[in-house]
Amino acid sequence: MGTPRAWLSAQLWKQWSYRGPFAATMFPLSLLYAGLAEWNRGRQEQARRGVIIPAKAVIVVGNLTVGGSGKTPMTVWLARRLAAAGYRPGIVSRGYGGRGDVAGIEVTSGSDPVVVGDEPLLIAQRTGVPVQVDRDRVRGARALTERGVDVVIADDGMQHHRLPRDITILMVDGRRRFGNGLCLPAGPLREPKGARERADFVVVTGGETGPGEVPMELVPASRLQRVDGQGEGRRPRRFARRDAHAVAGIADPERFFRTLEEAKIDIIRHPFPDHHRFLPHQIRFDDDLPVLMTEKDAVKCRSFAQENHWYWPVAARVPRQFEAALLERLETVNGLKQALI
Repeated sequence: MGTPRAWLSAQLWKQWSYRGPFAATMFPLSLLYAGLAEWNRGRQEQARRGVIIPAKAVIVVGNLTVGGSGKTPMTVWLARRLAAAGYRPGIVSRGYGGRGDVAGIEVTSGSDPVVVGDEPLLIAQRTGVPVQVDRDRVRGARALTERGVDVVIADDGMQHHRLPRDITILMVDGRRRFGNGLCLPAGPLREPKGARERADFVVVTGGETGPGEVPMELVPASRLQRVDGQGEGRRPRRFARRDAHAVAGIADPERFFRTLEEAKIDIIRHPFPDHHRFLPHQIRFDDDLPVLMTEKDAVKCRSFAQENHWYWPVAARVPRQFEAALLERLETVNGLKQALI
């Protein structure tokens, strides 16, 4: 079960995984898209000359492909790690899926996901650091610095080239990688694959890593939580060997479904498109089975969730060597900026 959009997304990824008849047919449009992407990058990079963000550093977390690759867990981990290291991090986001006004909006743990988007709300709730939604990333970053932020993290900011950046973290889905290596619509890339060379760190979520790449695991929490925020958490084994509805409105629903199956839960799949805006009837079924979902979906369903609705938080886990290298790079960037003052 699911929606036509979710089915279409799955079918596109099947085509994007190899260079077959679909890719050949769409290849001329792919070349046009790639050319426009490069033209737009050059135009925006020209426009950012002279743009100054008064912060110790701007860190961009992004990807090259359509869909998820672990950007939100990395952004959450990054904000927490920088805060623990004594920095004052803040996140600027486009607010995909929300209706934030063009002048920008501050996100709090009580914000409406319909207004600010699901991912910015999740990040605000998980980190407690300032989060700003603004389609103009430069304006949003400056708003954060006015709130005392000294390290700006741009969530999904890889293609927003007008925003100056000091460190770029490229996220890669370890299972899908770069698909067939072609730009839209023949493949999944939002800009040519050569953009990988502009990243300071390449972080791979799941799957095998290549030379110079950093592995990242998504580690499920020890307990599932009620979506309505009531009651105590429940260990995964309480759901094991039982039927349950699994709802996922994320870029790769199968990743969540596999996690549940690895916990020995017998699931009934309900995939939805990424950033899907759920309605109450879409998570209610004609039985008493538990309904399990991701934390990203839970923030959108809390206002109409029932007792049998649960979400399973996950957290990023990266090697200590990556932590050390990132903090060292941040200190170097800050030192160079101080020397120029």
